[in-house]
Amino acid sequence: MQADPQPKKVIYLDNNATTPIDRRVLDAMMPYLTHEFANANSTHQFGVNAYEAVKKARKQVAELIAAEPHEIVFTSGATEAINLAIKGVAENYQHKGRHMVTVATEHSAVLDCCKYLEKKGFEVTYLPVQTDGLLDLEVVKAAIRPDTILVSVMLANNETGVIQPIEQIAQMAHEKGALFMSDTTQAVGKIPVDVDAMGINLLCMSGHKIYAPKGVGALYVRQRENRVKLPALLHGGGHEKGMRSGTLNVPGIVALGTACALAQKEMSANAEKIKALRDYLESELLKIEGTSVNGNREQRLYNTSNILFRGIDSDALILGLSNLENNEPIIAVSNGSACTSASMEPSHVLVAMGLEEGDAFSSIRFSFGKSSEKLDVSTCVDAVQSTCRSLHSLRL
Repeated sequence: MQADPQPKKVIYLDNNATTPIDRRVLDAMMPYLTHEFANANSTHQFGVNAYEAVKKARKQVAELIAAEPHEIVFTSGATEAINLAIKGVAENYQHKGRHMVTVATEHSAVLDCCKYLEKKGFEVTYLPVQTDGLLDLEVVKAAIRPDTILVSVMLANNETGVIQPIEQIAQMAHEKGALFMSDTTQAVGKIPVDVDAMGINLLCMSGHKIYAPKGVGALYVRQRENRVKLPALLHGGGHEKGMRSGTLNVPGIVALGTACALAQKEMSANAEKIKALRDYLESELLKIEGTSVNGNREQRLYNTSNILFRGIDSDALILGLSNLENNEPIIAVSNGSACTSASMEPSHVLVAMGLEEGDAFSSIRFSFGKSSEKLDVSTCVDAVQSTCRSLHSLRL
């Protein structure tokens, strides 16, 4: 009988789509999947133990973003948190106005919520970005009106890594009496986030972007000065201070808390290592004719590189990097947000930055994580260069 072939090595450079679970995070959550399985709302000692684990995790999440534990609402992920926040503000603050401001390059969860609210009679201003992906602050200021109830700007873009100056934008929002929300899903755990210093009223995050499992996230709702009041959009027990009913996902919550604690402790070391790998990859790939970086190269996450390979179809390049028929490693990269990968449309982020449709279809996102290694990145560079040569030759 012929032996099964050995599985191919995977070089994973798609960490903005999802991250692998940190072994320490897995170890922390495992007891709550096995012998510590009690409902955290049960009043017996078994349930109290689960409740205490949730309480600890809530504190760990809050500490990562400089919030208070009672301001953290656990969710199934950032998409649910975004829906709770935007739709909740719309319902509870429409007496002040029915206008919202967001950005054309936001994640689809934000954009789709806004489109839904437009059908309900709300008005939404979608701010344009400049060619480097950054907002023009004068354009932002002009868009915020007395009847604006929410300004929502993501801290770091998931496709380009571009970091927006949200402190200044939050101040503009507050001067007009509007709430400020930020989708920090790609930023939390990578760069310092301080809800007070940044002027954030509502913040969304997801566990699977910071080495916790999928299916858990959090919504920060300011409960101190300028307290935010959101109605319950999920009813059935009054869990999470009435804002999100449902039996708590104790294993996921413990995992998220552990991941946040690890991120807070290891953020600086991870940043130094990962940035060096990202810079090395760019220095080599930009030697290929017709390549350039999409987005501002200074104001961006250290783990993200979005590169235009002019004249190369990104799907063909991705396929070439994950060829099952040769003995080379599978290299996992992407050509946009994983949440919109089924769409045949070009990246809305790159189009909003002014790229022509053909160039948007020729761009690849490389996103690094703390398990990325120099040898793997070098292998990736060689594979990309080789695949590009092959694809160019097919066009001749």
